[in-house]
Amino acid sequence: MKFRPCIDLHNGRVKQIVGSTLHDDDSTQLKTNFVAEVSSSHFSEMYRRDNLTGGHIIKLGAGNEEAAHEALQAWPGGMQIGGGINLDNACDWLDCGASHVIVTSCVFKDGQVDFSYLSKLVEKVGRKRLVLDLSCRKCDDSKYYIVTDRWQKFTDVAITAENLDLLSKSCDEFLVHAADVEGKCAGIDETLVDLLGRCALLPTTYAGGVRNLEDLYRINDLGRGLLDATVGSALDIFGGSGIKYVEAVAFNHAMKEGK
Repeated sequence: MKFRPCIDLHNGRVKQIVGSTLHDDDSTQLKTNFVAEVSSSHFSEMYRRDNLTGGHIIKLGAGNEEAAHEALQAWPGGMQIGGGINLDNACDWLDCGASHVIVTSCVFKDGQVDFSYLSKLVEKVGRKRLVLDLSCRKCDDSKYYIVTDRWQKFTDVAITAENLDLLSKSCDEFLVHAADVEGKCAGIDETLVDLLGRCALLPTTYAGGVRNLEDLYRINDLGRGLLDATVGSALDIFGGSGIKYVEAVAFNHAMKEGK
């Protein structure tokens, strides 16, 4: 297991947002935990210095292209990018320096996986440079369903061993935000972490609710050492008090050494 860094962009700024409050039609509901005073490249350069590989840049809506380009140029090949990625622009983002492109919304149609579109994406960018964002929310039937369009729309596709096996044939990694707890620093979704640890066949990054180092070790235990984790609002570099950035870097070193 390792800690993977992130850069979330909203209106051209690095921010930490409570995921469940992000709506296209009502910005008054948006709850923001942190807005950076420094540029996106500041964070990329820091991650590059500490060799924190496999992190992701997420563009939350329009107006983030310039900041995304800046972050990628600070570490070519060092980070993945998601948010509005599709057949028309995926190769452009790879050419700009992304190691992988992350997709969700464009590969769903009428609540189901559009395998024809997904196949075209794989053909265009290559399976090894594609990450599927399977961010999800829990429904009344206690199953987790993939959500799209900045976690606003439910699909009919549940997080199950069968579905993960099927999707694993078309990508290099999975990224899974637990959207109901994202940005709240109130603890991880242990049920989802356990499920992913049992079912994911590819490298999988979990994000959502991490509040301290104990939560990282809990992800390691529940995920059977197979999951990586992202920390956002709890990190001191994003205004949090739960985890110091230097502690997250040290966590990676400890995991590599088997401690």
